[in-house]
Amino acid sequence: MTWWHAVIIGVAGIWAGTINTVVGSGTLVTFPVLVALGYPPLTATTSNAIGLAPGTISGAIGYRQELAGYWPEVIRMSVASFFGAIGGTILLLSLPKDAFETVVPILVGLAVVLVIVQPKVSKWITRRREANGGEHKIGPLLLFFIFLIGIYGGYFTAAQGVMLVAVMGMLLSESLQRLNGVKNVLSAVVNTIAGLIYAFVAPISWPVVAILAVSSAIGGQLGAKIGRKLSPTVLRGVIVVVGLAAMVQLILK
Repeated sequence: MTWWHAVIIGVAGIWAGTINTVVGSGTLVTFPVLVALGYPPLTATTSNAIGLAPGTISGAIGYRQELAGYWPEVIRMSVASFFGAIGGTILLLSLPKDAFETVVPILVGLAVVLVIVQPKVSKWITRRREANGGEHKIGPLLLFFIFLIGIYGGYFTAAQGVMLVAVMGMLLSESLQRLNGVKNVLSAVVNTIAGLIYAFVAPISWPVVAILAVSSAIGGQLGAKIGRKLSPTVLRGVIVVVGLAAMVQLILK
C-alpha cells in the first residue's frame, strides 16, 4: 500500500464514520474507494465490515444520552441483529465469489435508492407518530425484521442503518433521535459480529482494516458531536454520487 492510498482510505474512513452516525450508508463511501484502489469486491466488503466496526461503536457511544433508560429494549433488538449477522456472513462465505460480484451492483443500487428516499421515510414516520397517539413496543414482527436486516448487513453492510430506522419508525413510538441511537448500536453489533467471523475465514486486507478502524472511530465521534449540525442533504448527496459512481465502475469492470 502506498502512502497516498493510505491517506485516501483514511479520509474515506473519517467521512464514512461521520455519515454512518448521522445518516447511515458510510459503506457507500469506503467500499467504492477500496474497489477503485484495486481491491477485489469481496476483500473490500470484508475489510470494510471489520474496519468500520469501531466507527459504529464510537457513534453508538456518542448517542448514549438518547438511549438512557432504554438499554433493556436495545439488548433485545441486539440479539436479533446478532443472529442475523451470523446468517449474513454464512451466506456471503457459502455463495460462490462470482455470485457476490454479480449481485454487488444491485445491492449498491438498492442502498442508493434507500438513501434517496430516507427523508421521505423520516417525514412519514413523524406524521404517523403525530396521528397515532398509541404506544408501540417491541414485538415479534419488529424483531423478525431486525433479524432480516442483520442478514443483509452481514452480507453487505451498506444502508442497513436506513432500513433499521424505517422499520423501527413504523413499529415503535420512540423519537427519531432515539431511533438513530438504536440504529447505531444495532449496526455496531452486525459489523462487529460479521467482522469477527470474517477475520478468521475470509480474505482480509489488514492494513486497510487498521486505517479504517482508526479513521472511522474518529468519524463516529465527529458524527455524534457535530454531525447533527451538518446538512443531511449534503451528506446524502455525497453518498448518492459516490454510490452511483461505484455502480458504474462495478458494472463496467
